[in-house]
Order: sequence, then structure tokens, then C-alpha cells
Amino acid sequence: MKKFMIIWLGQLISSIGSGMTAFAVSIYVYHLTGSATWVSIAALLAYLPTILLNPVGGILADRYDRRLMMICGDSFSALGLLFIFISIHTGHAGVLPVCIGVTISSIFVALLEPAYKATVTDLLSEEEYAKSSGLVQIAGASKYLISPFIAGLILSITDIRAILIIDMATIFVTVIAVASVRKSIHAVKPNMDNFKFFKEFKEGMKSITCDKGVSSLVILMAFMCFFIAFLQTMMTPMILAFADVKTLGIMESVSAVGMLIGSIVIGILNIKKNYSGILMISLMAAGFFMAMTGTTTNLWLIVVFCILFFTALPFVNTCADVLIRVRIPNDVQGRAWGMISVLTQIGYVVAYAVSGMLADYVFGPMLMEDGILAGSIGRIIGTGEGRGIGLMLIITGLIMFAFAFIFGSRESIKVMERSGADELVNS
Repeated sequence: MKKFMIIWLGQLISSIGSGMTAFAVSIYVYHLTGSATWVSIAALLAYLPTILLNPVGGILADRYDRRLMMICGDSFSALGLLFIFISIHTGHAGVLPVCIGVTISSIFVALLEPAYKATVTDLLSEEEYAKSSGLVQIAGASKYLISPFIAGLILSITDIRAILIIDMATIFVTVIAVASVRKSIHAVKPNMDNFKFFKEFKEGMKSITCDKGVSSLVILMAFMCFFIAFLQTMMTPMILAFADVKTLGIMESVSAVGMLIGSIVIGILNIKKNYSGILMISLMAAGFFMAMTGTTTNLWLIVVFCILFFTALPFVNTCADVLIRVRIPNDVQGRAWGMISVLTQIGYVVAYAVSGMLADYVFGPMLMEDGILAGSIGRIIGTGEGRGIGLMLIITGLIMFAFAFIFGSRESIKVMERSGADELVNS
């Protein structure tokens, strides 16, 4: 656990830095273009290469030193940040350098994520999975809890270049943390003479498809990622329609307190049963509170609903993580998590690709002063800039609620709960 905590601390620091950059990039792109479409395109390019290349990273994580993979992924991801910094500093400001830079970073992050997930299995026993999942999610929550507040304050007195420098510095802190424990962790090195890429790829996919519970859960999480991405992507243009950057940063940080609350509760309780039931209820709650964020322009109410939304997410992630982790053998964990990542996060890709266009060209015009819904729905949730995005969040939240209830009740997931959870408790 001590070795895990050192690596976790490094990832916490890195997550804060990457969260600051993500916040700054969305603000920078929105101010340059005034378009929700371009904000979603930048978000898409920041995630798509990682998602597509995660299976490759997973294969490499099962074949090479997983800690070395983390070091390489973190180190080389700084190249994309450096590219954006140099472009802006030399007067080549614009959306294109940002898109190129976030794409470069995203490519190398694909080396990091599967290795990090598999490392948890290397270091910890099964009864520690739920507790470690809570800690991992605290680190992940930091990009929403701490990063927007710090980035918002920095952007109020300077520009995106300061954020990029800080992010690059946090990356090297993370590399030092991983390197400090790497030598004391045993690395399994299979016989490379038997290495065949497509065979490894198929084995990773087979570890998912041969288990109906795992495959059902992966499908469910893919749809959930699709719905959640709407809130993550569209919150910035919706809030900036009636608030400034500093206010947005404070709102996002305060809202993300929910992730900290949920993660701390999980860490204290160390959940050991009823994973499938908790998963379904948490997803339904997340969908309901997502819908509520779109109903108002009152900043306090939006913050309350976002806190409740983010509180539900750690329970969703922990239950899914534990149910899958105890069902997949350790020797294919890297490949399995690589494939799971690309299959579930394809929902993010689709949402990033369509959300901006839907906001700018479909829902936005409907709720302008002279829009076709101004006299009906507009009287309830308001009209003008950003209200179309509010309607989008209401619709996607309600669909998410219904989908979680229907799909989360599948027998294959309940069977997975009975076998996987029992093994965890008995261990």
C-alpha cells in the first residue's frame, strides 16, 4: 500500500496539472471562437487518440515494465503542452496549434492509463481494490475539484501560458514519484519470442467478450460516458453565457466537492457487497441531477445539482471497477483495461463530436428570444444564450436515468455481482 500511495500521490499532482490545462484550453478556445462546436472539437482531440490507442498501451503494459510505461507516457505527453506554449509565445495563437498540441499529448497518455490501472492489481490484494478505487477517484476528482479554481484565478491575472508551464512541471514530479518506487516492484516479463500483436489484441478482447457480465457492464458504461460527456463539455459555454471565467472556475471547483465526498465515503466504508445495486442507483441519481442542472440559470442551484451529480460518480466508477477487476486474470489486466477503455470511452468521443453542433445549430436557436420553443419550454427554463445547452442537459439526463434503470437491471450484471462480490469478500 505504501508503494501504491507514492504512485497515487504522483498521479494526484499530475491530475491537478492536466485539469488546469483542460480548463484553460476550453476557455481559450471559447474566447477565440465564441463557438461551443470548437470547444467540443478541442475536447474530442484531447481524448480521441488516447481512447483509440489504449488497446495498444494495454498490450505493451502486459509485455513491458508497467512503471516504465507510466514514466514514458507522462514524460512525452509534455511535448504537446510545449508545442502549444511555443506557438502562443511566438505569436502563432489560434485554434489549430491548440488542437495539434492536445492531440500530441493524448497520444502518449495512451501509454500511461492501462499501465496505471494494471499497476493497482500488481500492488494490492483484492480486499483493497474498493479502497484504492476511492483513492484513485480522489486523484481523478482533483482535476475538477482543485484545478478549475486555481486555473480560474491564474487566468484572471495572466494567460494560458502560465497554466501550461505549471502542468509541465507537475508531469515531471509524477515521473520522479513513479521512478522512486519502480526498482522495488517486480515486473513480469513474458517471453517476447511469442509476441504477436493481433493475437494479444484478440486475447484482450476475449477477456471481455467471454464474460457476459463484463461485456454487459462495458456496454452500460459506454452509454453512461456518452451522457456524462454532454455535461463535462457543455458546462463551460453554458455558464460563460451569464458569468465570467473566475466565477466559472470557482463553480467547477466547488461542484467537484461532490467527487471528493463520494470518494471519501467509499474509502471509509470500503464497500464489499451489493455492487450492482449501488451501481444502478448511483447512475440513476447522476442522470436526475444532470437534468436538473439544465433547468435554471441560478448559479447557486447549478452548483448544488452539480455537487450531487459528482457525488454519485465515484460510486458508479468503484462498483464497475471492482466488478470487472475481480473477474479478469492479472496476466491480461493491461490488455483488458486497454480494450475496456476504448469501448467505454467511445461514448465520450461520440458526445464530443456531436454536442457542440447540437448546441450551436439545433438546441441553441430553439431557445433564443424568437426560437420555436421560446413560448413553451423557454418560459420554464429561460431563453437566450446558453439555454439551448440547458435543454440538452435536461434531455440527456432523463435518458441517462431511464437507461440506467432498464439496462442496469440485466440478469448478467446481477450474476456478476453474486460471483465476483462473493469472491472478493471471501478473499
